[in-house]
Amino acid sequence: MDQVLSQQEIDMLLSAMSNGELIEEQPNSVVEEQPKAKKYDFRRPVKLSKEYINTLHMVFEDYAKLASTALSTKLRTNVMMQVAAIEQVSYDEFIHSIPRFTLLGVTQSRPMNGLQILEINPQLAMLFIELLCGGLEVILARKEKDEAILEETDKKNFTDIELSILNEIVELYTQVFISSWKDIVELDTTIESLETNPQLLQTMSPNEPVTLITFNFRVFEVDSFVNLCIPYVFFEGMIDKLSIRNWFDANRVDNEHDAEYLQKSLNHVELELSVHLGDAHMQLSEFLQLAPGDLIKLDRKITDPLTSYVEGKPFYRVKPGKREENIAIELIDPLEGEEE
Repeated sequence: MDQVLSQQEIDMLLSAMSNGELIEEQPNSVVEEQPKAKKYDFRRPVKLSKEYINTLHMVFEDYAKLASTALSTKLRTNVMMQVAAIEQVSYDEFIHSIPRFTLLGVTQSRPMNGLQILEINPQLAMLFIELLCGGLEVILARKEKDEAILEETDKKNFTDIELSILNEIVELYTQVFISSWKDIVELDTTIESLETNPQLLQTMSPNEPVTLITFNFRVFEVDSFVNLCIPYVFFEGMIDKLSIRNWFDANRVDNEHDAEYLQKSLNHVELELSVHLGDAHMQLSEFLQLAPGDLIKLDRKITDPLTSYVEGKPFYRVKPGKREENIAIELIDPLEGEEE
């Protein structure tokens, strides 16, 4: 303090302090640290760890590749699908993120719980219908004129015929879904229904956590997207199998089992074992005069080892002999693939 107090001012301060009118400042007061807290949204609980999400990336990358191949074959044009994002959101957030009119393929995969929802926007759905009905030339002509391939539509619903055609596409995705999970779990996936209004779809509670997989979809050099919504309850029955470590351990066990099965199967395979006694060279005239009882001199001595073959490949050097009433051979040393 730069200002110097007079004696009277000092007396007034001391009097105020003694009467409790002035609180003495604590020069070294300790400020308690506030405990660090992290905000948590109970409406959007994160159920799957990063490791499990990485496994899902592997599964759905395979799903996208299989779907690209299957759709390219069915639509007779080049189609490419790629995983764009995997998010954990609430069911309500998913419903409000898609158009009011769209194609929703609702499927169930036994023995897992919950329903899966495949969402295809109406522009892409109408393109599928056009291609499946033989409209490839029309679309190519539209492309040459730089007209929109995915046209905006003011449709409010699909006709029964259109839904029947789109059911083939959803069924294709269903088979791809089964194939992409086969290394983890065997699924029996069937179509429950085809819907067009997400607001009327009451398959889950609004706050139920779901995993939303978004795929980039490219056809005729035009980009679109496809969504796949899977509830958390679907993963509950296989949560231990989603660990990458357990996944590869399981594959290793299967490989060991396959190797053991293969070995047991090969143990019963019959092989041909032959022994080469020797060679002889003669003229054609001598060959034509051969008769029963003639002796043919070979190029080997009696003491020389013979060569045995398994399925035509050199096996062992052997010594001929007799065992009981049968001719026998004694193995001497392996030939290790030598040609004799």
